[in-house]
Amino acid sequence: MEAKTNSIDLEIAETAATLSNDRSTASCDTTSDKTLKELNASEVDVAGSASSIFRRGGIFPTAICLSKAAIGAGVLSVSAHAAEVGAVYQLICLLLGGFLTICSIRMISIASIETQRWSFEDVCEELFHPAMSLFTGFINACVCLGSAAGYLIVCGQVFVVIFQADDQARNIFVVLTGVCVCCPLALARHVGFMRHLAAVSVAALILLVITVGWYLGDNGMDESVSPENFLFGPGVATVFTYMNSINNLVFAYNNQFNVPQLTGELTPMPSTKGMTKVSVLSTGMSFLLYASVSVLGVLAFGVAEGQKDSLILDLMPVRKEVHVLISLVAVLFSVLTCFQFHIFPVRQFLAFNVRKLRGREADDEKSDAKCCGRTMTRWYDIIGALGSVALVILIAVVITSLRAMLDFVGAFGAAYISYVVPPLWIIAVRRKAAGSSFSWLTAEILFCLAFLGLGIFLFVFGTYAAIVPLLQGA
Repeated sequence: MEAKTNSIDLEIAETAATLSNDRSTASCDTTSDKTLKELNASEVDVAGSASSIFRRGGIFPTAICLSKAAIGAGVLSVSAHAAEVGAVYQLICLLLGGFLTICSIRMISIASIETQRWSFEDVCEELFHPAMSLFTGFINACVCLGSAAGYLIVCGQVFVVIFQADDQARNIFVVLTGVCVCCPLALARHVGFMRHLAAVSVAALILLVITVGWYLGDNGMDESVSPENFLFGPGVATVFTYMNSINNLVFAYNNQFNVPQLTGELTPMPSTKGMTKVSVLSTGMSFLLYASVSVLGVLAFGVAEGQKDSLILDLMPVRKEVHVLISLVAVLFSVLTCFQFHIFPVRQFLAFNVRKLRGREADDEKSDAKCCGRTMTRWYDIIGALGSVALVILIAVVITSLRAMLDFVGAFGAAYISYVVPPLWIIAVRRKAAGSSFSWLTAEILFCLAFLGLGIFLFVFGTYAAIVPLLQGA
């Protein structure tokens, strides 16, 4: 009897897994959706306590992956911006940014589930025009390439701080790190593959916060800090300074580029409710980390020349302390993990273009020709991944300023992906569903229009504010 039950359980699990794989690449009709729900529910009931809380597609591991996609190089520069604009402005922007991020993720998950498409390019093609897909995919790829370059820049800074290396040695280290570490990890097929590394990576950045707290406790509050300039800044900030602080926070929260794929990987099936839970968890973790670093960083390193390009350089005077050295190595590991989450959207964009050039659909990889045991689709994916990493290495060797990179990326690309595209998707989905009865005056549509207006402002003026200091410094 027990053997028979196990056989039935195995059959149910295999059937549900097959249907889950099918749903990640193509839309399902109503009957299939109903069957999938019933089978997945049966699978959960049968598995019971045997299912792991950290399984791929679970709420918590997905939240960890999404938070790790956001928590990276941005956390290293938030204190420098907080020192310029004050803790009050910084914390208010962090709260508003967190709320808007949750709304943005929810919008993207709704559009992905309604269209049954799991990348920005495919959703845009389903709802708009192929030209929109190319434009959105291009900007998304630019965001991720710039972000990934920022992570390699951080790796170079860690190497310089620990070994007091010159520029040539730094460049060699960046190239070797990209080739030996980033290239192999960039070949994973699924974002969820990184969930265990992502959890360790988040813990590594928490260690950095603890180290900054230790520095503050050991050295006391920096002499340049007063209650007034801590709360409101030193009073020399311009409108561009305030805007670049927002740009940095837009980048710091930006993880929307992974939302479609992570939505498709949710188990037992994709749901807006599940992704809302994921967004609250991931955004909450990000907020706590950013707020802690903003406050501790300003108190520890001051509001004057003590604030350097990143926390890595701020800790240079105490780099010989064992726990500081450990935290720097932990940061190195953390940003290399975050690097991989930014390569996935670039691969999706390249795969989309290759698929269109070959005249193939998103769901027909199984019928593709094979070479050396792999489909040509997979081979093109591998080539795109390695080519993307090579381009990022080149950018990281040429550009060494982390703040300049993050401010521009946050304004130009992250604002578009986070605040312009999602409300457009919701409007298109609702118009398609409602047909002639669609109204622009509903609460949801009016909120989307306001959200869109904010996104356009951040995209246009934020980019201008990020470029002006670069031109002035040229």
